[in-house]
Amino acid sequence: MQHRKAATSFILLTVALDMIGIGLVIPVLPKLVTTMYGGTISDGSYVFGWFVASYALMQFIFSPILGNLSDRFGRRPIILASLLGAGLDYLLMAFAPNLAWLFVGRVIAGITGANISAANAYIADVSAPEDRAKNFGMIGACFGVGFIIGPALGGLLGAYGLRIPFIVAACLNLLNWLYGFFVLPESLAPEHRRSFDVKRANPFASLGQLGKYPVVLGLTATIALERLAHDTLPATWVLYTTYRFDWTERDNGLSLALVGIVYAIVQGALTGRIVSIIGERKAIIFGLLIGSLTFLAYGISTQSWMLYAAIIFGSIGSIAGPAMQAVITKMVSAAEQGAVQGIIASIQSVVAILGPLMATNLFGYFTSAAAPWKLPGAAFLAASLLVALAALMAIRNARQPSTAKSIQAS
Repeated sequence: MQHRKAATSFILLTVALDMIGIGLVIPVLPKLVTTMYGGTISDGSYVFGWFVASYALMQFIFSPILGNLSDRFGRRPIILASLLGAGLDYLLMAFAPNLAWLFVGRVIAGITGANISAANAYIADVSAPEDRAKNFGMIGACFGVGFIIGPALGGLLGAYGLRIPFIVAACLNLLNWLYGFFVLPESLAPEHRRSFDVKRANPFASLGQLGKYPVVLGLTATIALERLAHDTLPATWVLYTTYRFDWTERDNGLSLALVGIVYAIVQGALTGRIVSIIGERKAIIFGLLIGSLTFLAYGISTQSWMLYAAIIFGSIGSIAGPAMQAVITKMVSAAEQGAVQGIIASIQSVVAILGPLMATNLFGYFTSAAAPWKLPGAAFLAASLLVALAALMAIRNARQPSTAKSIQAS
């Protein structure tokens, strides 16, 4: 039992360090890309969009591949290889001599960051059935903690040099790899392993099953529009605040840490209470409308304090996601839950590739000399419209006979 707890703790630490590493570089990566590319921040934003999209693309492609490789060779070698690769990759980016090498490093980071599938499988292996929900919840908590610590630390370190956060991220991952090399046991017994199947590793396989589940098909537009809007935040936040308010790496790091803190509070302490009072249907619509207003506030803010107020106000909108998940889980059988969640994850992954490109192109154009007028918040205004459309789709979907019974029951 003690052995199992130690293994679970290591996996949770690995997930947290993954997010800390991602968060560490968020406050400095846009400026580093722009500086290495040359030109204005508007010019650099187009290139930065491809950096963000390439990371999401690699995660989309390699998550099912690494998950299936872990079914074939075991969880331990895949997790340790990912940690070692991530550590070495952060060193590559820290000392990248030009933009091409930095881009290569970002692509590799997306591949190594796809180890969440193997980490989830490890947790399933070592957890007793009655503890799985709790342990998967802990993974979600580690994501949140990592995104609070990472940006704050990255912003503080970035003040001393744009490359330093990469070096720190490399050290954290390499130390974790060294620790895991000596203490992490294999969780998948040889008799439970299966051969590698190309079909199972196909990242588009889940999307191909979309038509089998009308409930997900009906909510696809809402899910896709909300996620498309959500991805404007990590893609353009630093670009926007730097351009409009002349924020430093420290300012951006602390603001993003605040995002993590208030969203964690809402998710952990308020979501369940709000949903129990107003019901899932109203929670989805209410949350999406709050989200739309929040993006609007980001886009039209004229002073820094307005952004902080919008962050706190907007955290309430995060109730929409859990409420939507709850509605979906009530509409499919227990045997279909895994397939449906896989479809939703695939939809979100595809949109995570397109969202940053849309957002950075809007920012780049409306801050360039070619724009008819300067509108640095254009990406956030577009996001506001997208979330408003998502709310309308949620209202329409809730009125359909196939979903009305389940939603009204809430």
